[in-house]
Amino acid sequence: MAATRHQADPEADPLTSGVDPEAVKRHRTLFRTIRRRRNPPLRRTDITVTDDAAVRRAVKAASLGNAMEWFDFGIYSYLAVTLGHVFFPSGNDTVQLLSSFATFAVSFLVRPLGGMVFGPMGDKIGRKKVLALTMILMAVGTFSIGLIPSYATIGFWAPVLLILFRLVQGFSTGGEYGGASTFIAEYAPDKRRGYFGSFLEFGTLAGYVGAAGLVTILTTTLDDGAMESWGWRVPFLVAGPLGLVGLYLRMRLDETPAFQKLSDESYHPASEAASAVETSAKGDLAKIFRQYWPSLILCVALVGAYNVTDYMLLSYMPTYLSDELGYDDTHGLLILIATMLVLMLVISRVGVLSDRFGRKPLLMAGMVGFLVLSAPAFLLIQQGAPIAVAAGMLMLGLSLVCLLGTMSATLPALFPTPVRYGSLSVGYNLSASLFGGTAPLVITALIGVTGSDMMPAYYSMAAAAVGIVAVACMKETAQRPLSGSPPCVATEQEAADLVEAQATTPKF
Repeated sequence: MAATRHQADPEADPLTSGVDPEAVKRHRTLFRTIRRRRNPPLRRTDITVTDDAAVRRAVKAASLGNAMEWFDFGIYSYLAVTLGHVFFPSGNDTVQLLSSFATFAVSFLVRPLGGMVFGPMGDKIGRKKVLALTMILMAVGTFSIGLIPSYATIGFWAPVLLILFRLVQGFSTGGEYGGASTFIAEYAPDKRRGYFGSFLEFGTLAGYVGAAGLVTILTTTLDDGAMESWGWRVPFLVAGPLGLVGLYLRMRLDETPAFQKLSDESYHPASEAASAVETSAKGDLAKIFRQYWPSLILCVALVGAYNVTDYMLLSYMPTYLSDELGYDDTHGLLILIATMLVLMLVISRVGVLSDRFGRKPLLMAGMVGFLVLSAPAFLLIQQGAPIAVAAGMLMLGLSLVCLLGTMSATLPALFPTPVRYGSLSVGYNLSASLFGGTAPLVITALIGVTGSDMMPAYYSMAAAAVGIVAVACMKETAQRPLSGSPPCVATEQEAADLVEAQATTPKF
């Protein structure tokens, strides 16, 4: 389609910009030939026709890994108070909680390193192999935490081992989200990328719900002594079997069609510029920073705004309800679970809306929602009544689901295929490290310094303001091929229609 637009609008063609119009008129054949060489028309063999069953298998495998990642982080967040008692010296409860959240944040310090290692590796050897490796490391890190003796047993080595395995978790997840979102985006047809991508964040919510549900069951059936003695270990040990299931599903998949095209010599991309990218930038980390820094900055801003609001609501909120408002732990988790179940019911519909109306309107709705509704929502939550708390969390949740259902289709489209995994992993994890995992720690510290229980709202509003600017600066990518890849369609008829639409109309 792009080639057709170039030919129909010579003034917009970079080839002729700055060139004497009279020269273009005198040498029409020459310029037309050069233009066709730079923008060759699509052949039927260039267009990827997806296999619906393969797409659904890819979505299932990628989403399960994402669910496991957020299950890991969710159980740590929901058990933050208990883990503070188990792994750190007794004394001030606030200091123990801050130490627990600091250890939570520590894993995010190595996420960019994991992204820089696994991302370019995924661009070189393939998405499937790297995603299998990250799944193994995630399972090992989480399972090992469940085996660490307490501070009362081994003293100083307890928090040291906790930090070590949190670093293993963080390093492995550095390659998880970028790879999983890339995997789904490259499998999904262009017109349904938002729908299929939304299931990645469905996995996020499922992981949080699983973590919150398991912690709720444990805290209601066990007393404090049993929880601190052995109950807290159960959710971490569950990660072992989950990891094996996820690894099995991922190893059964084929490599993405878009990545296979990179090594297919019979394929010619829609433009010479894309071809140059594919042959020169594959897996090159230095070129990611040098050539794609504007997209990296946009990615960091979008992910930062999204992660602050995500972690604030889904990770930090139970701690806020119990520690700052004196709310019962179990009631807070039950309200959060109910909120997340509502979001799970609507998230795929948000993905469909983003395919129909575009990514930008949905993202903007979510960012504006947090900017406008955060303060009223927290004022409701502070009322303490279950209905008021649920209403406030639902207001925040509906804003968040606009981001959840859209972001996993938006971010992979920022970068071309040969550097997509690496670029997205670097940008996503830099932002997650700076703004995501630190959110509970920063909010807790701000409340301690200011004494204001409204700090979570103000922090979310500041993040949303950054997000609004980022969304305004991004280009719309819905229903368009991924950069550096051919069109991807759901049926043979769509492929035939695309080729026919680009055919030159004969003149008589």
